[in-house]
Amino acid sequence: MSPVFEDSRLDPAELPGPAEAALRYLASTGARIRSDAAGLAPSADRAAAELERPRGVLVVGSEARLVRSVLEPVCPVPMVAWPFDRLPAWVGPLDLVVALDTETDQLSSAPGQSCLESVAEAQRRGAGILLAGREDSPAWRAAGSRSAVRLPVLSADPMSAAVVVLALLGQIGIGPHIDPEQVSRAADLVAESASPHHDLATNPAKEMACALADADPLLWGGSVLAARSARRCAEALRRASGRAALSADADALMPVITGTAVRDPFADPDIDGLATRPVLVVMDDADGGDAAGRARLEAACRQHDVAVRSISLPLGMDQAGPVDRYVTLLLEGRFSAAYLALGLGRFGVGDGEDR
Repeated sequence: MSPVFEDSRLDPAELPGPAEAALRYLASTGARIRSDAAGLAPSADRAAAELERPRGVLVVGSEARLVRSVLEPVCPVPMVAWPFDRLPAWVGPLDLVVALDTETDQLSSAPGQSCLESVAEAQRRGAGILLAGREDSPAWRAAGSRSAVRLPVLSADPMSAAVVVLALLGQIGIGPHIDPEQVSRAADLVAESASPHHDLATNPAKEMACALADADPLLWGGSVLAARSARRCAEALRRASGRAALSADADALMPVITGTAVRDPFADPDIDGLATRPVLVVMDDADGGDAAGRARLEAACRQHDVAVRSISLPLGMDQAGPVDRYVTLLLEGRFSAAYLALGLGRFGVGDGEDR
């Protein structure tokens, strides 16, 4: 039998230990980015001196696809996010290998990815290396100290490492300008609004958790980064609830919405049971991408009695940078997932606990 969601669990006098740890980890995202960015200035100076414009850029490790999503629209050279251990045959002395070496990801079902083999191979081939990781890691040692630019990060948070790497790449002209302090402030704003000390009436993450209490979420984002945040949040919601949560484009979500029967107003939950229904969650980063797809989805939801919710940017953030907007949507969704797990009583039980 599925656990019953109780909104009274969202405002307890004392949080369960696992729930407190998960919420504290989310709330400290801004602090992790600041601490990891502490070594950015000297690394950027060396990168500007050591790394010439490469023929191509290969990104490996955790959150490599995030780096690609941010760089791709503006990167002056070809680039690819590479998910395999062995480097492609074309990587050579004219290319740059960007490695994000993190040990673990507490908010993902996937473990952190070691970059040891990729970094060692890049070193043997004479490729340029930009490595973000711990100073005592095997990949750090394999990169060497002469041809590689090594960026020390203190946390094991892949997203934080990605932010500081993007900031460095922006400073050497390979990506857009990214200010880690600005990204940190965006994360802090979400942490403040989603604080467990705010009750349901003033906490958007708790409100979203209630909206998804008996739902099968369908997450959609119109831009590349909004779609990526939708995938990450869907993963968090699956772990939080033990139920389906689907992230896809408009064409893939449409059959789920149109196949949903209109709600029977005379149904008795005590007799017929309380069936879960899809809820469309729009990750709205104010980018304006695929407005037609959003309009089609929302029109179909109106016709088939499917609720529509959105995770949006706070007032004044519509002109923020892409990474600021991505982090805001992602954190808001992850806070919502944490409160959903709390309301369902799943913290500390099986896969409901963040690991």
